[in-house]
Amino acid sequence: MNNKFDYDIFNISEYDYDLPLELIAQSPAEKRDESRLLVLKKDTGELEDHKFCDIISYLKKGDVLVRNNTKVIPARLFGVKEDTGAHVELLLLHPLSEDKDTYEVLVGNAKVVKLGTKIAIGENHELIATCTKVFDEGIRHMKLTYEGILMEVLEKIGNMPLPPYIKKQVSSNDRYQTVYAKIEGSAAAPTAGFHFTPELLNKIKEMGVTICDVTLHVGLGTFRPVKVSNLKDHKMHHEEYFMDQNTADILNKAKEEKRRIISIGTTSTRTLETIYHKYNKFVACHDETDLFIYPGFEFKAVDALITNFHLPKSTLLMLVSAFCSRDMIISAYKHAIKEKYRFFSFGDAMFIF
Repeated sequence: MNNKFDYDIFNISEYDYDLPLELIAQSPAEKRDESRLLVLKKDTGELEDHKFCDIISYLKKGDVLVRNNTKVIPARLFGVKEDTGAHVELLLLHPLSEDKDTYEVLVGNAKVVKLGTKIAIGENHELIATCTKVFDEGIRHMKLTYEGILMEVLEKIGNMPLPPYIKKQVSSNDRYQTVYAKIEGSAAAPTAGFHFTPELLNKIKEMGVTICDVTLHVGLGTFRPVKVSNLKDHKMHHEEYFMDQNTADILNKAKEEKRRIISIGTTSTRTLETIYHKYNKFVACHDETDLFIYPGFEFKAVDALITNFHLPKSTLLMLVSAFCSRDMIISAYKHAIKEKYRFFSFGDAMFIF
């Protein structure tokens, strides 16, 4: 890390900005690719305002577009303690590798969930979650008991895990998924991908742009708020990722031929940078990452980034500040606020290159 900055890169207050509440998008754009797009040119700081579908003007033959094909599961569950009837909210984060029916869970009313506590979920108690381990910050390990196939049970009794700043459920669960979502396992969506439609993706392919997939199941590592004043004290949680051989081959060839690798979203970016920093190339692998990217980080894998507008003081804002510069990002955000762009998960997008 290069720490020679004219501000304290470890001070959380350096990544703050004021956002009017009315600019927090409460629902997705009616047409995905007609959301707005703010283009930021890293070398000059120049900004351009567009619709998202205009992104094809900034892509060129030979580019490689990398998307995260994770699929959000209905991971938010509301239940009651079997012994007292107390209401408890659970967010399933990910299954433990040694037991796929035991999940790491974020508990909303954690103080009432102790070792051995049983939570009954669903009108007919279709799912019973039993606490097997207790951790700090509301984290528990919960053994799930159910009949049939877990994902079918969750589709029946679970809710989409929308961020807390979104006050109503989506009209259809598909609106909190990308159109290319495929591999089930996320507790939140890779929202930069919301802006793509099948038609737009086809146009991009016809231009000679290669599209390939990685998988990172979004969890606490991505959306957990930073609660410390010094970034050195922030602990990133592990998130599971995959890359197959075909994607690795495509990306290595692009690197050799000095063609652009464009990442859709911060989760794709963290996956690519994790792998390249570990192996100095792209390899087929299945692992976990707790990579924390903030200013001073050396990007080795990604040349351009498509991303949404992120929460103040979030690790995602720190990542885009590292990719460009904090001053340039804050300036771009001020422009977006002035022009009334929509922010956060259901909001508009940026293209940084």
